[in-house]
Order: sequence, then C-alpha cells, then structure tokens
Amino acid sequence: MSNRISKKLEENKKLLSIYFTAGYPALEDTVQIIQDLEENGIDMIEIGLPFSDPLADGPTIQESSTAALKNGMTTEKLFEQLKDIRKTVSIPLIVMGYFNPMLQYGVEAFCKKCQEIGIDGIIMPDLPLDVYQADYEATFKKYGLINIFLITPQTSNERIRQIDKASNGFIYMVSSASVTGSSSGFGNTQTNYFERIATMNLMNPQIVGFGIKDAETFKAATKNAKGAIIGSAFIKHLTTKGVDTISNFVETIR
Repeated sequence: MSNRISKKLEENKKLLSIYFTAGYPALEDTVQIIQDLEENGIDMIEIGLPFSDPLADGPTIQESSTAALKNGMTTEKLFEQLKDIRKTVSIPLIVMGYFNPMLQYGVEAFCKKCQEIGIDGIIMPDLPLDVYQADYEATFKKYGLINIFLITPQTSNERIRQIDKASNGFIYMVSSASVTGSSSGFGNTQTNYFERIATMNLMNPQIVGFGIKDAETFKAATKNAKGAIIGSAFIKHLTTKGVDTISNFVETIR
C-alpha cells in the first residue's frame, strides 16, 4: 500500500515539516492551520495531540499543550475536527502524541479512526520499539499507518540499525538530547552526529527535529538529512502573531 509519506519522501527536494499543537491557540484553529500550511508549501504536518504530562517537550510546546487542554481539546475532538480534512488537504499528516491517550481511546479504535480520516503516520515518543513490535505493529500495519521512531545523539548504532529495520517511512532524528525548542544553531556535537548518521547509510531517510527555527538552521539540519521539522518556533509565531500570518513564518524558513 502506497502511503503519502513514502511518496513525499521520493520527491527531489529537502522537506519542511511543521509541528503544531491541535486546539491551539484556539480550540477550532486546527483545520485552518493545516490548510494554511499546505497552501504555503509545507511538505508534511505533525499534529500534536496535547497531553497533560509531555516529558519530551520543551516549555513552548508544553504551554501550548496545557492551553489546548484548557480549550477543551481531546482525542475525540481532534478526530471530529479532522473528519473532512482530506477534502481540502493532500499532504502527509502525522499525529504526534503520547501513548497514554491512545491507550485510553483503544489502540485499534485509534488506528482505525486515523485510517478513516486519512492520517498517514504516528509518532509516539514514549512507545518503546520492542513493545510496539510485540503488541501493536500488526494493528498499525492493518490500518496503513507508518510508525515513526526517534533517535538521539545518545542512541547506539546497534539500536539505530534496529530502528531502521523496523521503520518504513522516515526516522525522526532528534538533534539534541535536551527537550524541544532550545539551543541556538548547531554546535560541533550536533554536526558530528548528523555526519555520523549520514555515514551509516540507513535504509530510511532522516528528518531532523529540535532546534530548527530559521533558514540558517533549516539549511544546516538538512545538509545530510532529507528534511527538518519545526515546532517550537512555529508555535511561538502563532502565539505572538496569530493564525492569519502563517505565510510570513514560512517565508523566513525558505
């Protein structure tokens, strides 16, 4: 089965993916943000499902999560908002969240709903590879969902090879071991890590996340990788400039 993510990865260009928190700044902004991002040439979108205990997220994303939950965002609400998204949007859509809300909704029910709506992939940073393979891989595949794994500078080469083998889309390459939304530019440690991964010649392309916020960091991150993901910088833009200025933000990256 051909997936929109796989098709997008075949395009001969560096991909720009944007992460935002569903239900933020306002509860009903989700669809407009997705449509505006596609209109402005974004290649892929990660829709963050807010969670009350977001361990891997930096303060910007945590605050947007808290605000979205206060606005009334839930898994049910997100699915309801996205039910007609494929009538207007054709780029890959990925749901990023934590495993607890998925488990509470029911893993199979969650995957089935994602397929119905037209979600292409899922990123669950706290779902370990072995647990996924033992208990959930068959369900994800049944509903045509690509599960995207994260690697960090601390991930061993052996583990990276295991993840590469288990992947069928791209690998989310966390640029630093810290939380999202920190750091200015990339130091030697980051650059060495980017190069180390590049020399491993993995089967799956890599998309870099964490610390990308402008044209310079996007260019540096994609020197050896297929693309980059921007989250915190985009959420900051939404917070200060509002949802009607998405084109201005995209122009600062490309």
